[in-house]
Amino acid sequence: MTGVCGARNLDQVRSLGADHVIDYAKEDFTKNGQCYDLILAVRGYHSIFDYKRALSPGGIYVMAGGSWAQIFQALLIGPWISMTGSRKLGSLTVKPNKDLAFMKELIETGKVKPVIDRSYPLRETAEAFRYYGEGHARGKVVITVE
Repeated sequence: MTGVCGARNLDQVRSLGADHVIDYAKEDFTKNGQCYDLILAVRGYHSIFDYKRALSPGGIYVMAGGSWAQIFQALLIGPWISMTGSRKLGSLTVKPNKDLAFMKELIETGKVKPVIDRSYPLRETAEAFRYYGEGHARGKVVITVE
């Protein structure tokens, strides 16, 4: 597993189990010649065509956050690319299905460990959004309901 992040998060990504970590400010993983079976772009900043280039045949790209351009590309161009080739490109959608039950099991058994940066009570939701909007969160920002 390869993790791509900024310099301040390299150790955190390694501690989460990444075998290889790339500092996106120093290396463009979509141009390094490596092909990946799965690319999960949580805050992607490349075009869908860059991600396609980095996929192995039969590989899958999933966009789970990013700019409006990435969302547009994943929703409109991704399905077209998926129909015309061996690579699958699209966006993450949440549906109550067996995949969510499987993810729940992975979290409960400790195989997947969510990283929580900060928690805010419901009454401080505006502050939580302000903090998240700064773009410096090193994990999830959680709103708790008492």
